[in-house]
Amino acid sequence: MLQQGTFRGFDVAIQPPGIALITFNQPERLNGTTQDIKRDLVETLIQAQMDDAVRVVVFTGSGRAFCAGDDMTGRPLPDAPALVPPIPHGHREPIGTYNGLRRLSQPVQVAIRDLDKLCIAAINGLAIQTGLSLALACDFRIASDQARMGSATLRFGLLPDEGGQFLLVQMMGVAKTMDFLMRKRIVPAAEALELGLVHEVVPHEELLPRAMALATELANGPQVAIRLLKRSIYNAAEMTFAHALDEIAAKTAISDHHPDAREGAGAFREKRQPSFNAWLEGR
Repeated sequence: MLQQGTFRGFDVAIQPPGIALITFNQPERLNGTTQDIKRDLVETLIQAQMDDAVRVVVFTGSGRAFCAGDDMTGRPLPDAPALVPPIPHGHREPIGTYNGLRRLSQPVQVAIRDLDKLCIAAINGLAIQTGLSLALACDFRIASDQARMGSATLRFGLLPDEGGQFLLVQMMGVAKTMDFLMRKRIVPAAEALELGLVHEVVPHEELLPRAMALATELANGPQVAIRLLKRSIYNAAEMTFAHALDEIAAKTAISDHHPDAREGAGAFREKRQPSFNAWLEGR
């Protein structure tokens, strides 16, 4: 079961019909992350994957930031329950940095992409470096008109080491990514929309209601087919056409024989709205 409550760096709550809302809760730090927060986020996403009560995950922030990167101050986190015990973060020598990135930082983006359930980033403010990569790893991104997005790691002589370069290339292509990263750009929401980094921009006060409305729409859809299709879309981005055809055929062998497919066909014949997910609702 997905644990709800206040944890190190974020809150977790489940809202009907199966929406897990994860809110970064350190506005005074611009919701900066630490290795401990990242490990707890990964644990939360593993729990969400295994909990049938969760259908969609929504990320958002509090205050004026979604997540403005890592918290570099070294200040201890406020007292809150930990989902996993702390371990050394590495970064004391080159191999430690390599290990810390591969096993502590990058797994957040991997966990989001590997989650079968759809993820929405409701970007309320600054989304920088870690925050940018986390948002880009999500399946949908809705931005407040007050949001700003960028990596800008070169300002500090650093690299976008959590997968941002890959995710940007997927969404914008090589040429635009080169300009975006090399020129250390941090763009407002309207420009992020033009670049293809977000799906839509809404007035700030409408951000969370719009994200939850989208989450509700997706949560009421046929969950088995949705989860198979999410994986197939990401697989297709890295496959040949022949492999993608074989992959979707294998998944269709599951979805075509699921009760949701029979319900969808019956609803079409009867000219009514389908009622999917009986398997989740005990019907």
